[in-house]
Amino acid sequence: MKYLSTRGHAARPEFCDILLGGLAPDGGLYLPESYPQISRAELDAWRSMSYADLAFAILSKFITDIPAADLKTICDRTYTAEVYRFARPGDDAAEITPVHWLEAGKFGLLELSNGPTLAFKDMAMQLLGNLFEYVLERRGETINILGATSGDTGSAAEYAMRGKHAVRVFMLSPHGKMSAFQRAQMYSLQDENIHNIAVTGMFDDAQDIVKAVSNDAAFKAKYKIGAVNSINWARVAAQIVYYFKGYFAATKSNDEQVAFCVPSGNFGNICAGHIARQMGLPVARLILATNENDVLDEFFRTGVYRPRKAAETHVTSSPSMDISKASNFERFVFDLVGRNPERVAELWKAVDAGGAFDLSASADFARIGDFAFVSGGSSHAGRVATIRKVFEQYGTMIDTHTADGVKVAWDCAGSVPAGVPLLVLETALPAKFAETIREALGREPERPAELEGIEKLPQRVELMAPDVEAVKRFIAERV
Repeated sequence: MKYLSTRGHAARPEFCDILLGGLAPDGGLYLPESYPQISRAELDAWRSMSYADLAFAILSKFITDIPAADLKTICDRTYTAEVYRFARPGDDAAEITPVHWLEAGKFGLLELSNGPTLAFKDMAMQLLGNLFEYVLERRGETINILGATSGDTGSAAEYAMRGKHAVRVFMLSPHGKMSAFQRAQMYSLQDENIHNIAVTGMFDDAQDIVKAVSNDAAFKAKYKIGAVNSINWARVAAQIVYYFKGYFAATKSNDEQVAFCVPSGNFGNICAGHIARQMGLPVARLILATNENDVLDEFFRTGVYRPRKAAETHVTSSPSMDISKASNFERFVFDLVGRNPERVAELWKAVDAGGAFDLSASADFARIGDFAFVSGGSSHAGRVATIRKVFEQYGTMIDTHTADGVKVAWDCAGSVPAGVPLLVLETALPAKFAETIREALGREPERPAELEGIEKLPQRVELMAPDVEAVKRFIAERV
């Protein structure tokens, strides 16, 4: 399988090359030259597979430069009940991503937060850590991972990479904008290969720094800079797997369809759903849910993509979605405009200059219905009311981001064909957002015993202005 850049860079690398590289040299994002098409026979064979076996079957379509036996070993080591052990009481942890039905066979949560950091990011990041270690060892290389997080990517990356041979992590996060639990998960790690940088700004400021450093070809080469944010194709590829697994869990045969509602800030999670559908997974609807930072909802409603500046980005009670410049959105727009890299480069020239683009009158946007997307937004009042309703009606406690998904799923339920089950992709466990849970329910969220008191552990973090050169110096001094 060869890969191309959304902006047209001529080289056609294979998977292991883009695994270590992050952004393409022209600033674009990598995608497969074509999406592999899944036959009915394959769907039938995959239905009864374990998560690890399904991951191997799907990832084999995208990873052709790692021997099959080695890739199988990596999948088997990654997707175990021991790693993903925090399933809800009564749900089957051995399933890795069980469906927790709120209304049997009709409406449920696809559990994605059973990993070590209690967030869906673990589903891809644990695999990424094992892939990095495998490739680096065979090449005799090292890598310095530079990432930005709005809450959950950082801890998932650090827990996946801590202690990994030949890997250092430099993780940027917005100072004071994450929950106390999220900060503690990251900043309490004392591993020598983990470095946390709190940026005095918003997530988008941190993400812009990562892109600026990645676009400095000389610095990137000298200091071997890699990426674990969802700009890294391997993250998206790994997330495709749980859409198939969720489909099989929610349906009785491959003649049926399913709908997914996905809380989204950076568009990586729902981008994986889009690709699963392009591969042939019978998905009737992809419902995108935003919080008050509704850049993506605005696009799907109007055709206008208008990233906000940091000063216009809301600080909300679903902080992992406090994003106003969705870096993965470029992958979807590439497909929307007929995989025309010149068009994408032109559109993102405006975005990278701080502007916007408007496709509302274009033939491309007229095709938006072909991709099965609908969207909606939520607010603090809406997510608090949803947390309360789900707990009172179903006896299930959900986190703030999942609540945005449930609220929008209810709002958009009329767009889902009759009889099609609707799954909301769980984003995190409620323990990560205790303040809002207390507001909604008047009680503390449930928390795994081993994570009690994490906020009281010593923390190690560097406070820094959103300055690209300062971040470069910080990295250079520690490599």
